[in-house]
Amino acid sequence: MLYQAYQFQDDLIAPLRDLARRLQIFSATAFWGPVGDMGRHFTAALEMISRFEITHERPDFAITSAMIGNRMAPVTVETVLDMPFGTLLRFAAETDAPRPRVLVVAPLSGHFATLLRGTVQTLLRDHDVYITDWANARDVPLSAGRFGMDDYVDYIIRFLEEIGPGAHILAVCQPCVQALAAVAVMSEERHPATPRTMTLMAGPIDPRESPTKVNELAVSKSLAWFENSLIAAVPWRYRGAGRRVYPGFLQLVAFMSMNMERHQDAHLKLYDHLAKGETAEAGKIKNFYDEYFAVLDLTEEFYIETIERVFQKAELATGNLTHHGRKVDPGQIRNTALLTVEGGRDDICALGQTSAAHDLCRALRPHLKRHHLQANVGHYGVFNGRRWEGEIYPVVRNMILAME
Repeated sequence: MLYQAYQFQDDLIAPLRDLARRLQIFSATAFWGPVGDMGRHFTAALEMISRFEITHERPDFAITSAMIGNRMAPVTVETVLDMPFGTLLRFAAETDAPRPRVLVVAPLSGHFATLLRGTVQTLLRDHDVYITDWANARDVPLSAGRFGMDDYVDYIIRFLEEIGPGAHILAVCQPCVQALAAVAVMSEERHPATPRTMTLMAGPIDPRESPTKVNELAVSKSLAWFENSLIAAVPWRYRGAGRRVYPGFLQLVAFMSMNMERHQDAHLKLYDHLAKGETAEAGKIKNFYDEYFAVLDLTEEFYIETIERVFQKAELATGNLTHHGRKVDPGQIRNTALLTVEGGRDDICALGQTSAAHDLCRALRPHLKRHHLQANVGHYGVFNGRRWEGEIYPVVRNMILAME
């Protein structure tokens, strides 16, 4: 009844949000408008109420252009391959020069791939960018079957096949494990679409290293607890009715609880900016939370397998990871250059967890391995923001360029 209880509560609050939006419109169009401090505080309060909502639809990437060389080039988003649990998207920039093709593997951890908008925007300066656009499990009918960790790896391999030989792969956070597994499988099979480089950013290759609160929670409870406490059936109003999922709203609550004071401060600042008419400052906060409050559900099997295989058993780090029953051996990777990136202030994926990939890829020659530590960023700053653009991205770009 977990999902049904959440949906019932959201349905109860919806009329209040709708009323707040209508009053906002009326206040903005009335001839007298909001008058003085009281009027501005009133409209600010209305907007805060109208924003009290978790959405389940993917926001738009809103990437329409990119700086290529010394000019802004138009960018269109194309669907390259559409599969039940994920779509391969391409950001096609208007340029005649051939550019390295990069597959960005987005996390499947409660948020949409648009969370990597800044990552994609920066990569577009020098690359032909593709991304894994994962589906919201509550919108995938039961007839589509299951989607677990092995299926995730299959999707990565299928997407690389669609892009073609000579591509590069960049994984952010949770899918670093699956990306490394996919490259290992392809390397062992001498697959022609095996990527030339593999960039792993802030991912739990070995979560036993410097465990964070996320790691500790995953190992502190039994699988039965996760199944009984966090898994729910999708309500009948949605296409995926009856599918058992880990709801995105629970992941959002978990993330927020880790830094609740920061989120409270941000919303107090938002109210203050709205009340003072500081639209630019308010817009930055609203844009972030529009993205942050857009959530997707994960299939039960993918979530439970991730808890068990990635965090509790650390199968990749211990050499016990399998793909459809076949052992995954990163030692088979011989020609795909490896770059790992970690943030010194990352409280989700701590130091050493991603760089562990270097020991696993034991057959790679030293000149094909590189690790970058960005000491002054947290988890989000590894792939978004000023440090990503100015200090981390050049390292990624140079690694890819060296293997072209």
